[in-house]
Order: sequence, then structure tokens, then C-alpha cells
Amino acid sequence: MEMGIPSNYRYMGRSYSDSGDCSGAFSDCNSDRSGEFPSYGSPTSSSSSSSGGGGLQRLLVACAADYSDEVVRGLISDLESPAATVESQRRAAMELRLLAKHNPENRLRIAAAGAVGPLVALLSHPDPLLQEHGVTAILNLSLCEENKALIAAAGAIRPLVRALRTGTPAARENAACALLRLAQLDDLRASIGRYGAIPPLVALLESSGPRGKKDAATALFTLLASRENKIRAVEAGIVRPLLDLMADPESGMVDKAAFVLHAVVEVAEGRAAAVEEYGVPVLVEMVETGTPRQKEIAVRSLFEICRESAIYRKMVAHEGAIPPLVALSQSGTKKAKEKAEALIELLRQPRTAGMSHY
Repeated sequence: MEMGIPSNYRYMGRSYSDSGDCSGAFSDCNSDRSGEFPSYGSPTSSSSSSSGGGGLQRLLVACAADYSDEVVRGLISDLESPAATVESQRRAAMELRLLAKHNPENRLRIAAAGAVGPLVALLSHPDPLLQEHGVTAILNLSLCEENKALIAAAGAIRPLVRALRTGTPAARENAACALLRLAQLDDLRASIGRYGAIPPLVALLESSGPRGKKDAATALFTLLASRENKIRAVEAGIVRPLLDLMADPESGMVDKAAFVLHAVVEVAEGRAAAVEEYGVPVLVEMVETGTPRQKEIAVRSLFEICRESAIYRKMVAHEGAIPPLVALSQSGTKKAKEKAEALIELLRQPRTAGMSHY
């Protein structure tokens, strides 16, 4: 059974290196990186031009100062007041967001003062910038382990998913990070998937900028610890963008995409999608030319694909996998050697069934 490669699908001759990402396949989402100080006087600025230096000074103070509980409560009151203007709510949300970003102790104090509920309410606000501040403040609060369950209990998951679909670019990226933080609680992963987070995360992986792709991949990797979410990811079309990233060393996403793909092929639906989307030649090429870590994860994915299917084993062998696997079994990491040897044995099994072409 031969596999054709689309003419526009380039992978041969690529060196699978993930430049700039040598500290580990995934790093946790940090606090917001979407720009603390907007352009004053712009339509989307959190302070109007009339606020001038005073507004900027307040924001600078918010970054550095250790605010009192009274001031925090005042900011929360500004969010909740029926008489508050959108402008005053923006300013209050921005200051809470910055306080939570720059001072770990403030994350606990802000949550304890009752800010979580009002900030979650901002996630559904029609003003895009106010929603963005709310999303980012929730992200920053979620960096504190003690706040995660409180944020989830306040009903944040559904509006975070909505912001992930329809928010500003910064809101979408920070919503992905916030959902990642919540997904680190085992009992929330399945519910985050049920609320529809997987398709917009796949869309972010496919079409956003470098930061959005990395945040989406990290969130997906965490969510795919749930079997149901693996199936949801396959149905959302995750395999194609993963393979595209794996085949593009300039993406800086080769390792991350390869690890997410391995999580996907742990289910039958993921294995079928990987084969249908011409993932086998990409993985074989990675075994041959990748970095040690890439070779190891690629051979693990190929083993999953081949483990229960003689047809898939034939495809992998036909792609020329045995020579690089033999080389890996002799010179790879300990885990890579073991998995390469196991895969070679799998590929040799069908010989008795008349597969004498290798």
C-alpha cells in the first residue's frame, strides 16, 4: 500500500531543529505579555488622552507598589458600581491585572478581597479591551495555585472559552494560558473540553502568531491528558497543523508539535488521522534527521501507530523507516534505543505474511 505525498507538502531534506527552545518541550504560561501600557489617546486605550500623565503614573505605581487591602477593595468597587463608566472599569481592571502580575502576594490578597467574581463578569463584557483586561487579570490570578479552584467555581471556564473564540488577539492568547492553568487541576480538564475549548485552541495553533501557537500547543498538551479531549482534538482537525509545524523548522514549534502529536496518536482516531494526513513520512524523516529529543518522540509516535495495525506497519516500513531505526537503536538515548528496537521487531513481524519487500 503506497502513500502519495501532496505536491505542496514539503518535508524531505529538512533538518528538524527547534531553535531557541532547548530548555524543554513546554514551558508554563507566565503572566500576561500583551503590553502593559496601551497607546494613550487611542480608541482602545485603557485611559483616554485627557488622563494624560496622571493615568500613566497610576499604572506605573500599580506595577511597583504594595497596595493596601482598602485600595484593592476600591478597585473592585469600581468594577461593580452600576454608575461606573467603561473608562473607570478599564482603569480598575488594568490596575488589578498589573498588581496580580507583578506581586505574587497580591494574587492571594486580590482574590481574598472578592475580585474573582467581578473579573469573571468582565469576561463577557461587550467592550473588547475591558474583556481583555478581565481575561488577563484572571490569568495572572491563576498563577497562584490556591486561586485556581476559586476561579473555576466562579464560572470562568465558559466565558474564557468564549473569549478564546471571539476576543482580541491578546485576549485569545491569555485565555489559552488561563485555561492551561485551570487544566492543571485534573478534575477540570474534561469539563474544559466539554465547554468547547479544543476547537478554538486548534484554530489558535493553526493561524495565530508565534506566541499564540506556543500557548495553544501548551494548553492542548495539558488538556490531552484526557482521552475525551484527544478525540475532540482529532475531530477539530488538530493533526494537519501539528504536522505542518513539525515539518517547518522555522516555526520554532517542532518539539512542541511532536509532543502534542504523540498525545493524539495514543487513541485510534488519532492514529488514523496521522496516517491519513501523511504523518508517517514526517515522523520517519524526524527519526533520521531530528535532534535526539525529536528522534525519541518520533519513534514513540511511530510505535503507537504501528502497535496494533499490520497495515500501518507496512506503510512505515515502505517509507524507509528501518535504516534510521537501526541507526537510532545503536546511537540514540537509552529510551530511544529501547523504543527503536521494539519498533524494528514490530516491523519485522509481517514478513511471514508475505511482506518480503524489506
